[in-house]
Amino acid sequence: MSLRAYVFGNAQLKVNASLAVIAASAAALLTLAGCGSSKEPSNKDDSAFAYLLDRKTNWVENKVDTLPPLPQASNLLPFNVSQNTPLTFSIDKTSLTVGDDGVIRYTVVAASPSGARNVNYEGIRCDTYEWRRYASINEDGTGWDRGSAFEFKRIENGELNAYQAALYQDYFCTSKLPVGDAKQIVNNIQYKRTQSSINLR
Repeated sequence: MSLRAYVFGNAQLKVNASLAVIAASAAALLTLAGCGSSKEPSNKDDSAFAYLLDRKTNWVENKVDTLPPLPQASNLLPFNVSQNTPLTFSIDKTSLTVGDDGVIRYTVVAASPSGARNVNYEGIRCDTYEWRRYASINEDGTGWDRGSAFEFKRIENGELNAYQAALYQDYFCTSKLPVGDAKQIVNNIQYKRTQSSINLR
């Protein structure tokens, strides 16, 4: 065997050995990868990656099984609606509640200059700018009549006596949420602290 053939043979052996090492390393990596990618089901909750704001929630209104007592004059808090209406409007402070469903419920009294009164038990939903009626005072003025009740509907801004809009904007809601608990809302009405006056501070 010539010297050139001997050198070439050794070089070829070294190349083959290197290729064998590389192949063995690749096989080991593939084996490890196969172990890591187990086909067993994961316990990870994929829904945890969903953004909270993207989730659809099914809103359910709290049941109103019990109505508050009819309002007493000493518990009425007047609030302003419009300078163009002859009616005066008041909230019964003892009736006002803030539900965990986001609905503020209250008894409202609308009185004419002649002394005629409309008394309703209602609710305003802050997140949808809606209101509904649960009951009105009966013809005898001695109790509630649920026959006048209706479901939530859009609050009208342009009506002369749109007191729901005044309550929503001035005292009840901000950023589609109740401004606070019942005590805070009653205090704001009592001391005429509207949302616009609070925001100017």
